[in-house]
Amino acid sequence: GNDRKAATMDQQHSTPFKSQLVRRLLSGEFALTAEITPPVSAGPDELIAKAKPLGSAVDAVNVTDGASARVHMSSAVSASILQANQIEPVAQFTCRDRNRIALISDLLGVGAQGVHNLLILTGDDPSAGDQPQAKPVFDLKSYELITIASEMTVDGTIPSKSFNRTNGELTSSIRQIETPPQFFIGAADMPTEKPDEKWLAGLRKKKDCGTQFIQTQLNYDMKIVRAYAKILVEEGFAEQMFFLIGNGPLPSARSALWMRKNLWGVVVPDEVVRRLETAKDPISEGIRICSEQLQEMSEISGIAGAHLMAPLNV
Repeated sequence: GNDRKAATMDQQHSTPFKSQLVRRLLSGEFALTAEITPPVSAGPDELIAKAKPLGSAVDAVNVTDGASARVHMSSAVSASILQANQIEPVAQFTCRDRNRIALISDLLGVGAQGVHNLLILTGDDPSAGDQPQAKPVFDLKSYELITIASEMTVDGTIPSKSFNRTNGELTSSIRQIETPPQFFIGAADMPTEKPDEKWLAGLRKKKDCGTQFIQTQLNYDMKIVRAYAKILVEEGFAEQMFFLIGNGPLPSARSALWMRKNLWGVVVPDEVVRRLETAKDPISEGIRICSEQLQEMSEISGIAGAHLMAPLNV
């Protein structure tokens, strides 16, 4: 399992051993990541204050990239600030706002700051955010950016095209990177208990493009999580990528119901809602549920860790 994954990563010369997250995953220990939304601030203090309590409790802290299509401090800069303050980041990159020149430039930029962990996503529709008139770019699809980040690490190259003014054709070439980055590349998924061909093909494509770890959407239904893990093992995905399941303390039954209704793909079973409704102290009960589920997941084959989120910033 982990030995094979380590060998594969070594063959690619792409194991960023400086990454605490990679070391934890390769050791076979249950890994924890957490997620924060960077502040609306032009100073580093608020970001560091937000991330510091997590930094000592988890292996790496994700910084979102314009989550919910709202303006916040840039993910690339936020990740660099955390890295400089000894808090290991996962820099999120969405394909929504920037073309390939800007995205690849930012990848080189975070690499130069010693950032190793990436989570590459498509991104939310800007019409739902605080800048509804923003033009969506989507120059690259997430799997295309994953491929580029992987090639930057494994081959030390970036794809390039040049325009021939004589015949009007584009010719492909590659450019060498003077100091290549060492990226550990993640993508997103949604736990499922019944695989279909579209989902299988999508996950295979992510793996083939160079994805090394997966962070999933929030799922509090352990029956689905167990079924999902079984599929990952049977289909061979758990041998080739590390899977971290989305979880986090729910503060109240009302929040749980709101998330279930409004956040795409979030699963909160009725039993969890009932426990929060009947609890004398819902916040403590939410922490207890999260703790129980983390313990349970740590014993399930095919699951390498958990990704902790608090979408309501609680």
